[in-house]
Amino acid sequence: MRPLFSSLSRATAYSSKSLQRGAQQQSQNSSIFDSVCLRCRRQQLQFLQFRQRQQRHFNTGNGRHLYQQPADDPQWVSPIDRPSQIVRVGRRHGPGLILLALIPITAFVLGTWQVQRLDWKTKLIAKFEDRLVKPPLPLPPRIDPDVIPEFDYRRIVATGEFRHDQEMLIGPRMHEGEEGYIVITPLQRTNTEESTKPGNETQNTVLINRGWISKKLKDQKDRPQGLPQGEVVVEGLLREPVKKNYFTPDNRPDKGEFYFPDVEQMAELTGSQPVLIEETMVPDLIESFDRTAKGIPIGRPAQVNLRNNHLQYIFTWYGLSLSTAIMLWMVVRKRPNEALRRVRQSRNM
Repeated sequence: MRPLFSSLSRATAYSSKSLQRGAQQQSQNSSIFDSVCLRCRRQQLQFLQFRQRQQRHFNTGNGRHLYQQPADDPQWVSPIDRPSQIVRVGRRHGPGLILLALIPITAFVLGTWQVQRLDWKTKLIAKFEDRLVKPPLPLPPRIDPDVIPEFDYRRIVATGEFRHDQEMLIGPRMHEGEEGYIVITPLQRTNTEESTKPGNETQNTVLINRGWISKKLKDQKDRPQGLPQGEVVVEGLLREPVKKNYFTPDNRPDKGEFYFPDVEQMAELTGSQPVLIEETMVPDLIESFDRTAKGIPIGRPAQVNLRNNHLQYIFTWYGLSLSTAIMLWMVVRKRPNEALRRVRQSRNM
């Protein structure tokens, strides 16, 4: 009988303890649901169910992933204990940085080269202008074409007769907004020892660039005043032959079409020396209008017409070099994005 009484006493004690725990839980639940508002009671019920699920998952080892706040996880490490560090994420610069670095270097080299070109062009113009102030030089009977560059822009005087039957028109050329042509006429020189010898008439002929005429007076019959007869005195500049650029078409002498003054070709066609003289005149607006109306070629002024824009190129290249160098410095010194720069060293990241 004694074992039976002991079993009944233990069962009674267990049931009493269960009743006590139920009463306590009920009292806790009743204390939680102390709100009269139905909405608040519903939120309290949801919170209670969530805490119960957390407790169950935490007891089974899976509760770590259900915490809404990092501090609820016992294994979470505070940023104060392990602060953030500045680290490099991926490549900072790509191949574009090399290209950007080459631009200021190349622009600086080109700017320095333009400084040298400016010095060369300035000295060249000064040399030509020094030749212009000298008195005209009588043209010798025979001229070596190889020494013409040494006398470029040198004023000379030649006497002879124009060979209008061998006239050549180069163009079209624009002058004061009007289309026209450049007149090239051989000058058979006289009053020289070489020209008095038999058979040397053609060997003593030079080419004269007389100037510009209007397209309306292209035919010689329309400009009789522009065809002087007899002996004439020509004062002009001895010029070095001009080189043809890539965009200029080739001359077609068989059709009488000339697009640039090819001195060698024209001298061979006319049987003259490969020497070109540009006839000059004093710039005068009224005389230019009178010559245009009469068909008399308008000669060039006795001045150097070389362009000298190297100073502009210097400012352009050096300005480009400076601006791209500043851009390069800004790219190199720029800090990475804040989201990529600051990486939190934590176990739960």
